[in-house]
Amino acid sequence: MPLAAVVTAGALLASLTGCVTVHGESAVVPALSKAEAAKVLKTFVKTNNKANTAYDAKLNATIESGALGAIDQAGLKSRKKVDPKGNPDYRPLELTDTRYLIPEQAGWPKFFVTDSRSNRKGQGRWLFVFQRDRADGPWKASYLSVVDPDRIPRFARDEHGHVKAVPVGGASGLSVPPDELSKRYTRYLQEGAGDDFAAGPHTTKLREQREKAMKRTNVRNEFADQPARPPQYAPFGLRTKDGGALVFFTSHHHHKQTLPRGYQPKIKDPLVKALMSGTPKQSVTFVRVSEQAVTVPSKRAGKSEGKVTFLSRIEGLTAARGS
Repeated sequence: MPLAAVVTAGALLASLTGCVTVHGESAVVPALSKAEAAKVLKTFVKTNNKANTAYDAKLNATIESGALGAIDQAGLKSRKKVDPKGNPDYRPLELTDTRYLIPEQAGWPKFFVTDSRSNRKGQGRWLFVFQRDRADGPWKASYLSVVDPDRIPRFARDEHGHVKAVPVGGASGLSVPPDELSKRYTRYLQEGAGDDFAAGPHTTKLREQREKAMKRTNVRNEFADQPARPPQYAPFGLRTKDGGALVFFTSHHHHKQTLPRGYQPKIKDPLVKALMSGTPKQSVTFVRVSEQAVTVPSKRAGKSEGKVTFLSRIEGLTAARGS
């Protein structure tokens, strides 16, 4: 059983600081220049390859945050336990044909997005969100999304040619404000409540899979979903030409499996065992973090003209608890 549902970044980078000469607490300025963003990404790729080879979670923690950091750091720790010598056969990551999406912003955190072709399998474009929490802080990658090129939206631009950041609250003008997405999504998964989300593999089909699992008689399956909260898991959004937005957000998911009395769970995957705490005498709880990229329509569009649609969802195991 893989730690993540789809390929994850493995983005294990060096300190990516970049230079912003204006502090930006109140001034509306670009997050950084295109040249600085290119340096951030170059260092990102170089150190990613070095750290992935060594399974170095500590290095990752200095340059990744949020959902991506939680997923990658857990994965590296488990792999290091299973194979302390690392992975000398690691295939270096390459990112090419990169587009830099840099908004003008005031205050912190600031962010920008890179859109690249990777040398990994598949045609999906790799979108990284880099955030910086203070003027003298490092740039850290907090989200990765792998998106079909045909599904990447067209972005609105300001008079200077920069993409536009979306306010996270009610001023966003979206059908669901970015800071509400995690709460509404986890509530939908738990209760099927609301009509904010379009049908698909990460909404209707996921609930169907869970309902089927909960009907099994040889094992009791229980699911619990919790919204992710800032500042550790801040959402970020870019305005699209149609008035909506591309938004990145995080959510937390727990899956508990309990066997009948007298039966003990058997955990065969060594990577899962490496993240295990407690003793699985009768049950195991799997703890996962999920990072999502979705398109959110404008509030003016109305529910009849579109709903929140998933472009990418990467889920990774971050812990397992036996009891």
